[in-house]
Formats: sequence, structure tokens, C-alpha cells
Amino acid sequence: MTAIATRLAHASEPAPVRAGGWASGGVRVVLRLEGAAAFAMAIALYAHAGFSWLAFAVLFLAPDLSMLAYLVGPRAGALAYNFAHTYVLALLLALAGFALGSPVALTLALILLAHIGFDRMLGYGLKYASGFGDTHLGRIGRA
Repeated sequence: MTAIATRLAHASEPAPVRAGGWASGGVRVVLRLEGAAAFAMAIALYAHAGFSWLAFAVLFLAPDLSMLAYLVGPRAGALAYNFAHTYVLALLLALAGFALGSPVALTLALILLAHIGFDRMLGYGLKYASGFGDTHLGRIGRA
């Protein structure tokens, strides 16, 4: 777990200044399609499991509360955002839900997977500490 936290901290370092410091072209398209596939898969599994759509609607944007860490600073903001928006967290939660037979954990895991997939599909990637708009999928917002 320490190794994961260390990698997340380094992932929050400033974006490279040179062009091509993030995914572009066909790679960016593939990453966005991957997000769309994750979103669709999570929605399909959620529907198949018969979980509450009210819970889905209420919790779908909850991971974005991690953006509040930007009030502390860009490095803390990027670290918190990236932690809340990594597939690893969602998949570990799903694994725990299966292992423990916990519908609550599975519900939360699928909502988180859907949220992350939706974000990536729209081009919102993991953040660099140089600013909220600097992501692994490219620059978002005003140039």
C-alpha cells in the first residue's frame, strides 16, 4: 500500500512542459474508449445486480468531492483527486465486496467504476500538481 501511495504522490508532480507530455492522437482515443467501456460495463453490472438507482444517482458524483482538496493546494488536490479516481481503488472495493458477500461494497464499487469510466470517456484524466486542467489525457479547460 505504501508503494501505491508513493506512486500516486509522484503522479501528482507537475506535467512536463514539452509537447506530448500526455496521451494524444490514437492513444488518447483508445483511453477514452476504454473509459466508455468501463462506464458501460459498470452500468450493465449494476442493472443486472438490481441495485438501487436512487443510490446511483445520489452517489455518482461523490468522488468529485475529492476536488475540495484543491483548497489546500494543487499538490494535495491532485493527490486526493487521483486517489478517488483510480480504477485500483474501485476494483479493490469490488474484490472486497465479492469476498465478503457485501452488496454495499459492490454497489459502491460499481458506482465508482461508472464514475471513473464516465470521466475518462469525457477526457477528464488523472491530475498533475501543475493544475487541475493538466491531466494524463491532455489539457482540459481553457488553453
